[in-house]
Amino acid sequence: MNDLKKFTRNFPSDLNALDQVLSWFDQHRVPSIPKKVWLQCQLALAEGYTNAVRYAHKGLPTTIPITIEVTLFSEYLEIRIWDQGPPFDLEQRLQSPPPLVDAQAGGGRGLLILQKIADKLSYTRTDDDRNCLLVVKCYSSSS
Repeated sequence: MNDLKKFTRNFPSDLNALDQVLSWFDQHRVPSIPKKVWLQCQLALAEGYTNAVRYAHKGLPTTIPITIEVTLFSEYLEIRIWDQGPPFDLEQRLQSPPPLVDAQAGGGRGLLILQKIADKLSYTRTDDDRNCLLVVKCYSSSS
C-alpha cells in the first residue's frame, strides 16, 4: 500500500518542545482520518516523545535530536520516534509493568497508554545505533 504522505522532523530532547511537536503533527492532519483517531495518535505521539526525552535521553544533551516520522496511508498511519539512548525490551516491560502508580502521579503510564492506543507497537534497535518506537493506528476512511 503506497503512503499518501510522509513527513519527518528532528526535535530537541526537551520536554518544552512538546507543544512544538504536537503543533507540527497537527499541521499534517487530513480530513479522511477520523478526529477520534487523530486525537488518539496525538496522545500516542506525546507519550512516545516524552518517554524518549525522560528515559532514553536522560542525562544526554538536549541537542541530541529525537526524530519523528509520520506516514499517512489510506486506512492507517504510522508514527516512528527515533531516540539515541540505550535500548530496552518493550515486550518484557509490557508483560511485567511496574506496580501501579498513584493516580495523581504525573507519569508512569505511558507504555500502557501506547499499548492501548496502538494496533501495532514495537521498539527496535536500528543499524545506526538508534531505537525506533513504531506506533501503527488503523482506521477506516469511511468512518
